[in-house]
Amino acid sequence: MTEVKHDLLTNKYTKVFHENQDKILFNAPHNFSVQDHEGNILSHIDFQCGPIKENGVNGVANEDLLVMVLTRLEGFQNSEFRCRENALAITKIEEALLWLRKRTMGRENRGVEGTHIK
Repeated sequence: MTEVKHDLLTNKYTKVFHENQDKILFNAPHNFSVQDHEGNILSHIDFQCGPIKENGVNGVANEDLLVMVLTRLEGFQNSEFRCRENALAITKIEEALLWLRKRTMGRENRGVEGTHIK
């Protein structure tokens, strides 16, 4: 597994990993794990690998994870933990979902959704 490195990602409590480069299909990692500093796996996520019409449903979609985070932040916003930063994050996640939906709608309209065809 390869550790994910990003300037905005802290590894203060956990580390994020994905499959090694030689195992990556379709130019993007599909399998992620979050581990504590002792190497215990806290969560493992398998993303959809390949178009559904060609490979069947075999993992979660980007939108699935975004909706999970959105739901969690909305819960915080409906409590004493509400804050401006959560509100902005909610807005940006909703925006990301809209752009991903637009991409899917375009692919549906072209009749290529769920395939490798551009």
